[in-house]
Amino acid sequence: MPSKSSRIRVLVVDDSAFARKVLRQALEVQPNIEVVGIAADGLEALEKIGVLAPDVITLDLVMPHLDGIGVLRELAKVAAAPRVVVVSFSAEESELVVEALQSGAIDFLKKPTALATDRLYELSEELVAKVVAAAGARAPSVPPAASAAAPAASPVRLPTQRKLLVIGTSTGGPQALTRLLGMLPQSFPIPVAIALHIPEEYTGSLAKRLDGACSLHVVEASEGLELKPGLVVLAKGGLNLELERQGQRTLARLTPQRGSSLYVPSVNLLFESAARAWGAGAMGAVLTGMGDDGLEGSRALVAAGGQVLTESESTSVIYGMPRCVREAGLAVEEAPLEELAAAIVRRLV
Repeated sequence: MPSKSSRIRVLVVDDSAFARKVLRQALEVQPNIEVVGIAADGLEALEKIGVLAPDVITLDLVMPHLDGIGVLRELAKVAAAPRVVVVSFSAEESELVVEALQSGAIDFLKKPTALATDRLYELSEELVAKVVAAAGARAPSVPPAASAAAPAASPVRLPTQRKLLVIGTSTGGPQALTRLLGMLPQSFPIPVAIALHIPEEYTGSLAKRLDGACSLHVVEASEGLELKPGLVVLAKGGLNLELERQGQRTLARLTPQRGSSLYVPSVNLLFESAARAWGAGAMGAVLTGMGDDGLEGSRALVAAGGQVLTESESTSVIYGMPRCVREAGLAVEEAPLEELAAAIVRRLV
């Protein structure tokens, strides 16, 4: 992580000469950013990372010799690796983008299909914001490959008074969710609903990859879906996931953006709906993420008698959302990611 007085050192990695030129121009006009080099493929990127020690790299995914996923796998072995912002061309790369986010990339953005000149300002603003955020992000405390070996929480003894677990996260969320869900036992006795800040075209791919990485069944939310034990429902990008109680049943409702909410899916709306539906029977967990989405939802959950846990600063890629909840005095417990599943299970009974 760069010091406050230094410029953010960036390496641009892309197999397109034009893309490298545009990305470099977008970054080097910023007084707080220095483009220290460019690379045309993954092997060249790894060589230059070793020599130039950048703080952040912008990484294309589809490249010759060694692709972006290969670069991320190699960086996972490095203690002081640079933070990675993936730059993706199209929705056809959604599977690769999701894999990259699970493999340690901090964030991503989509390049305009032809990198048209009139879209350059729009690209520049988003790119700069994400590079700056990545430079201030915390590296995961455990390399992505180690998550598969993480111990699962102990099996749950029924019955439990809890009816539902809701989870909110943003930047760093795909990797955090992969690790957390992978540590929940197959016997986890209540359904799980998740709101993650991610665009629509990526939530289906992420749900499939999470489903293959844990013992629970993970699906993308659909209107009217009934939430049952053993099921994890991921909010569909571009829509809010809210929960409705019908007797002892919990149903998913997909709603559009409304009011002044900056985020869709909204963690606040998911948590507030869980509080209305189940009150003290609802439990929330707020993981890594920028901003304060989840704060008001956590307040509603606690007011209804529910409990909220937060990921600790030591493992949060961005300690924004969990910090807000903790500093508001709403978190009943805070734990690093590798201990959070056990803490959730312990509070079910």
